[in-house]
Amino acid sequence: MVEIERKFLVTNASECIKKAKTSFIIVQGYLSKDPARTVRVRICEQQAFLTIKGASSADGTTRIEWEKEISVNDAEVLLPLCLPGIIRKIRHHVYHKNQRFEVDVFEGELKGLIVAEIELETPTQKIDFPNWLGKEITGDIRYYNSVLAAHGIPD
Repeated sequence: MVEIERKFLVTNASECIKKAKTSFIIVQGYLSKDPARTVRVRICEQQAFLTIKGASSADGTTRIEWEKEISVNDAEVLLPLCLPGIIRKIRHHVYHKNQRFEVDVFEGELKGLIVAEIELETPTQKIDFPNWLGKEITGDIRYYNSVLAAHGIPD
């Protein structure tokens, strides 16, 4: 129930995405954007999830995450109840030296933003950085999906 991840901007999207092993569409909305507890509804292809995330650690790498699979029908009922700012993105699973990066290519009002994240087993786990990773944005709340949904791409 603890999520440990680091996030980065992607500098060379075409090189990165051509290495994707799988790709799928995600639509998600937020029932709560309280920083102490965000509540998200997400549809990924033929699966849907209700997720609650706690506040992040001071460095932004760690937080409690509880996720429960729900029916796609239930998620479709909940999405209209979400706060303004539904997120649509294509997620690509890109592997680099046995590490899986989840690369999100945002659509709609967030078009142009591409973010890669990697889930870790410990906050100090070593990462082998591919050349398409750019600036680290771990802990930068402007890049939390819940904030992006409300405020758009940071300047």
